[in-house]
Amino acid sequence: MPETEQLFIETSQYLKPEDITQLRNAYSFGQGAHSGQFRKSGEPYISHPVAVARILSKLHLDAPTLTAALLHDVVEDTAISKAEISERFGEPVAELVDGVSKLTKIEFQTQEEAQAENFRKMLLAMARDVRVILIKLADRLHNMQTLDVMLPAKQRRIARETLEIYAPIAHRLGLNNIYQELQELGFRYSYPLRYRVLQKATKAARGNRREVVGKILDAINLKLKEAGLDADVTGREKHLFSIYMKMVEKRLSFSEVLDIYGFRVIVKDIPSCYVALGTLHSLYKPIPGKFKDYIAIPKTNGYQSLHSTLLGPFGIPIEIQIRTASMHRIAENGVASHWLYKSSDGDFNDLRLKTSQWLQSLLETLSDSTDSMEFLEHLKIDLFPGDVFVFTPQGKILSLPRGSTAVDFAYAVHSDVGNCCVAVKINSENAPLRTKLKSGDRVEIVTAPYAKPNPAWLSYVATGRARSHIRHFLKTIQYDESVKLGERMLNQALLSFNMNPDTITEAQWEKLVRDSGVKSKEELLADMALGKQLPAVVAKRLASPAESISPAQKAGPITILGTEGITVQFAKCCRPIPGDAIIGVIKKDSGLIIHTHDCGNVTSNQKNPENYLDVTWGKDITRTFEAAIKVTTANKQGVLARIAAEIAKAESNIDDIAMESEDDFMHMRFTLQVNNRHHLARVMRSLRHLREVAKISRTKG
Repeated sequence: MPETEQLFIETSQYLKPEDITQLRNAYSFGQGAHSGQFRKSGEPYISHPVAVARILSKLHLDAPTLTAALLHDVVEDTAISKAEISERFGEPVAELVDGVSKLTKIEFQTQEEAQAENFRKMLLAMARDVRVILIKLADRLHNMQTLDVMLPAKQRRIARETLEIYAPIAHRLGLNNIYQELQELGFRYSYPLRYRVLQKATKAARGNRREVVGKILDAINLKLKEAGLDADVTGREKHLFSIYMKMVEKRLSFSEVLDIYGFRVIVKDIPSCYVALGTLHSLYKPIPGKFKDYIAIPKTNGYQSLHSTLLGPFGIPIEIQIRTASMHRIAENGVASHWLYKSSDGDFNDLRLKTSQWLQSLLETLSDSTDSMEFLEHLKIDLFPGDVFVFTPQGKILSLPRGSTAVDFAYAVHSDVGNCCVAVKINSENAPLRTKLKSGDRVEIVTAPYAKPNPAWLSYVATGRARSHIRHFLKTIQYDESVKLGERMLNQALLSFNMNPDTITEAQWEKLVRDSGVKSKEELLADMALGKQLPAVVAKRLASPAESISPAQKAGPITILGTEGITVQFAKCCRPIPGDAIIGVIKKDSGLIIHTHDCGNVTSNQKNPENYLDVTWGKDITRTFEAAIKVTTANKQGVLARIAAEIAKAESNIDDIAMESEDDFMHMRFTLQVNNRHHLARVMRSLRHLREVAKISRTKG
């Protein structure tokens, strides 16, 4: 029977006659639009949309979704427009088709950038309507099922993308069957040789273990019957990808992976789950640390089950899953259970709520990420399943990915809590913010009203949500600082051209903004601070018969206070400190870099004078700066301790130490925190008084 007719027969089991008529119309429309197009396998192209619709029909998806599945490539691959689909099949179908379609009309610099923007568009549509991603997952599944015809390089690229993005999304939505098939196919085409070797080894092991598995199955059934439990018990073989990942993560050979079989027990209600667990623990000894209660604390995708690993006959580990029929339906079909089982069951409602919350967090990440590649990075971090369950002080449970820190927890509670967190108590004890959380930890975040996110947090946070909010905050702060610094830089440039900044008219600014291709005056000023625009060039373009200035207003240097934030940086090559003669260098995308006047990097590279600015230190600077010194001492015991004591006595802190010995001498390099040149001189004088110190000097670079 043709696959098209099978689709109509299968859908007629649950759709209305008028819905089937719409599907037939969509099929005819799609067949006409794809006329003359063929797949790499040689089949007519329409066979692919039909296969996608059949995958979705098994989940009992509604008529608009199946219609969109039949038309999902029409806008992308033919001359048909979204407006035509809307007119013919309705706006909801057109929106679904548009959400699945790629951004083929936009030119991107790289294939990675194009892919990232496509994911961004698709997930934005998915956040509005989850059916978009269901169509896309079915589309990817059929493409993976027919990947044989592609060249090996393309097979590997598509398979890697499937394992990194599509399979985790399917898992996050609880679509277990689709998730596992995508994983298996992704593994098969990513590592074809490993896949074949493991497949062969599993087949050989299956024959050897079949008798043992049969005995275990009979023993489980008998024991549950004796306990008066009506249970459906099935044995299942672990998937190849699951076995492979276990071998990789635990560095095992195949012969060492004993638990390639698992057993699933389905009972009538939740109390029966726990009775069954106790019964099976009396049959075979449980392995300590291998029990997980996902009924009391469900996974983020709504999955519920009891997991336990038992030590079976001949020392074979047996993995057991115990759940109710309702839990099993959600475990297999996840968010699609809403369509497959029309039910007001609380489990389904809870799942829909969790999915909605996840989609909402995706929208937040989308709005905070200006760059598509950055969003894709956040998404990949966020997709891997949560494995740590921690408690708030009020007893609420939060699920976080493995490796999550106290900062991740703070942002999971609320973005304002994350932005203002200064300390954490874990199980009532003070701990560093970078502490990795463990299941069962009780976490209390301490906040301060004027606290701000620390850029260093980005080096250890594990969740996309935390990373996204930190970056967004830092970008906003940087933008505000950049606007202020850019204004100071432009004023200096205007004064050097004998122009009074106060006389620049709005009309001049509007023309300059328009000609520069930026959105606002503030954006232009920020671009100057970040080195994307040169103040001298902008000042020349603003030149007009504006009022000239008096000699008293002539351009002076920009004052540096050290509190400008991340738009002003102090060069590591020369480490300027207050009291040093300094010069500013405008560096693209980095802002204003402060060097000492005699820095080698400045004196050897003054090819573009407009990139250099006169700068001077302000008065009453309160912050500390890095300075480096080299100390040569006698190679004696206790010298380092005496030097460190003298540095502390001079009210300086040591940031870093490097040492090397040479015969009777020791060369030490210290990076110190000092207020200014006078403070550094005081530190060096105090060290010269030590008998063991033979030589001391300030180092740059």
